Amino acid sequence: MSGLAPHFRKMPTVLAALVALPFVVFPISRLAAFERVQAPAPKPEINKPEINKPEMKENCPGLVASNRPRIIPAALRLALASDQVRFTYVGHSTFLIESPQLVRIATDYNDYVRTPILPDIVTMNHAHTSHFTDRPDAGIRHVLRGWGPTPDQPARHDITLKDVRVRNVPTNIRDWRGGTERHGNSIFIYELANMCIAHLGHLHHTLNQQQLNEIGRVDVVFVPVDGNMTLDLDGMVEVLQALKAPLMIPMHYFSTYTLHRFLERVRQNWTVEMSEIPSMVVSKTGLPATPKVTVLPGY
Repeated sequence: MSGLAPHFRKMPTVLAALVALPFVVFPISRLAAFERVQAPAPKPEINKPEINKPEMKENCPGLVASNRPRIIPAALRLALASDQVRFTYVGHSTFLIESPQLVRIATDYNDYVRTPILPDIVTMNHAHTSHFTDRPDAGIRHVLRGWGPTPDQPARHDITLKDVRVRNVPTNIRDWRGGTERHGNSIFIYELANMCIAHLGHLHHTLNQQQLNEIGRVDVVFVPVDGNMTLDLDGMVEVLQALKAPLMIPMHYFSTYTLHRFLERVRQNWTVEMSEIPSMVVSKTGLPATPKVTVLPGY
């Protein structure tokens, strides 16, 4: 567990100058408590895997071959080139995504973990109160909830703001009684700078072929790695293998033990890299030549 400590201590002070306002975060123990209270003990069979494992077929919008990765880990420049995206891990399941035209998106926007600046678009999932809020800031232009008014009416979003398109693919989640809430979660897809970034939300089951086809081939995926509140580790690895994203970013872990348990599992399949700061700038042509898991400091 001590392996992450140096990375947290080494965060350059220059990053702080980029973010004038402080992160509004909730203590990790409090966040975990919210999920423990609401998480049921049994895990019903929400989406039975197919005999033949589904896999990605279509590109979203299409991968560019690369022999030399050009990820910019420091992310120290405020201005982005037209082919670059900046994302910053704020905490829990919340990332700040910034486009070249300065459209700002907050994932799993909630009352406890907030981005330091007001986003233009927020996406939310219905699993727990650490993933959504009923009181979003009135200044947010687009508030996208990942669940519909009834289980028979799933949320369907497809919006465009400047150089950003956001859409969703509904999935099921466990409800508080241990049953299934149909279409209670969404995988949100953010298309910008010729890249597709997927946020798996509070995913509770593996993906079928129809869902994978809807998602399309993604370049970056934000993946919950707790292995308990969301999908178990083997199931999550199966999802990642099906998505085939070149860059995978862990989120939704409550301790370094939980994180390292996931990392030990995925080292069987992919390279693991530890970042010293919570922000990075990525371009399509700079994606890893072979799939990589990059850990941004946070929790």
